[in-house]
Amino acid sequence: MDAKVIKELKILISAKYPIIYILSWEEERVESVLKKIASELCKKIYFWSCSTGIVANESKTKNINLNTMEPVKAIKFFMDSEENAVFVFKDFHPFLKNEVVVRFLRDAAKEAVNSRKSFVIVSPALEIPLELSKEITILDFPLPDYDDLECILDNLLINSKEKNDFKIELKNEDKELLIKAALGLTYTEAENVFARAIVENKKLDREDIELIIKEKQQIIRKSGILEYLEIKEDINNIGGLDVLKNWIKKRTRAFTKEARDFGLPEPKGILLLGVQGCGKSLCAKAIAALWKLPLLRLDVGAIFGKYVGESEANIRKTISITESISPAILWIDELEKAFGGIKSGGDSGTSLRVFGTFLTWLQEKTKPVFVIATSNDITDLPPELVRKGRFDEIFFVDLPNTTERADIFKIHLKKRNKNPEKFDLLKLASSTQGFSGAEIEQVVISSMYDAFDENRDLEFDDLMNNIKKTVPLSITAAEKINWLREWAKNRAVFASSRG
Repeated sequence: MDAKVIKELKILISAKYPIIYILSWEEERVESVLKKIASELCKKIYFWSCSTGIVANESKTKNINLNTMEPVKAIKFFMDSEENAVFVFKDFHPFLKNEVVVRFLRDAAKEAVNSRKSFVIVSPALEIPLELSKEITILDFPLPDYDDLECILDNLLINSKEKNDFKIELKNEDKELLIKAALGLTYTEAENVFARAIVENKKLDREDIELIIKEKQQIIRKSGILEYLEIKEDINNIGGLDVLKNWIKKRTRAFTKEARDFGLPEPKGILLLGVQGCGKSLCAKAIAALWKLPLLRLDVGAIFGKYVGESEANIRKTISITESISPAILWIDELEKAFGGIKSGGDSGTSLRVFGTFLTWLQEKTKPVFVIATSNDITDLPPELVRKGRFDEIFFVDLPNTTERADIFKIHLKKRNKNPEKFDLLKLASSTQGFSGAEIEQVVISSMYDAFDENRDLEFDDLMNNIKKTVPLSITAAEKINWLREWAKNRAVFASSRG
């Protein structure tokens, strides 16, 4: 458990902060910490929920206090109490939409300042009414760190040894890999997935990492914001982009202890700007595969919620989850859809606040999270996002040249079990001037459908016919592409050496 968070929480309670809002899914874990802090400060502790009312921690039975089940009555109980105590309110956020509850809570905040009481809200969602914005102090409760997960695993191994007739021998290196694989899970989730691995296999070793990762993928998807991607791409499947690939390969060991000992800082991230369909998304996946790091894709649209404070909570949650499984790669696809036009202020400043949180984290993050942002249109992005320092480098990914197009044809033919040597790759490349990598791939796929429909193998003429039918983006969006090239000349590094 992060000692800094416990220390900060203890200080907030001791300093009589009016209302402390702890963001966490892990009620039991937060309760345990609060009980410990209350004991150290010689305070009593009470817990409230809408199903039990206010119940003292000392109570050994599951009493239900009918008189305090309603939020207003519970707040009145808090206000009337003269005890030196911490009052913990679970899942109180839905009631903060009620103006009567908000008014009583404002009064309670004033009462708390001049007393020995503390009002603590524990909730997985952040919803703060404007009226309480000055009284509430937010504290993010971190997910279990490496040491916490090691304790969970050790306890499970001990229990399994005592209760079952099978013995688990876990090598130190396998143990480390298992724990790292579980980073980003809650205490309960980690405990469940470790236990499942033991029950299913009657053993525990590095082979169970795949099980943990699959479980983790499901759990992270539940966030509705992040997606844990399975990596199947290879950097050799990217045609061209030699400058970018060289930059990536030089940083393959960037997150190792060896790099830290050498004095190198961990890389922050890159912005891939360029023409649509030229391999920016493919690069994100290939980097994760080469560096052997987990890849999380951020669904930016899911960050923005309909309730006050929900969007800000979502971006903090995203950062928290990503940092908890670091070293990791956070992929933000089509960045302009997230932060384009935020200066308009049409959403009461929500976009600006989310953007500010992201920008601050991008600049000041201390955890090894490599951010890969892609964009097809730089025109609408805030200038402070693309200035030097936010990213290690800005790469411009242009349309492939003749040599690169030949490589791309070779890659896609080979991927589909066709022998590239049977085709005149140079002629195909010369015939596809202005084609993107995605357009070349579609030419290959469409040609294969033509051949398959006629029950024969793919022929050179099939490819040429489909090339003639294709109108590339370089024609339909010529002005935009030329503008991007001009912008990139003095502001970005061309991903291919021809730049």
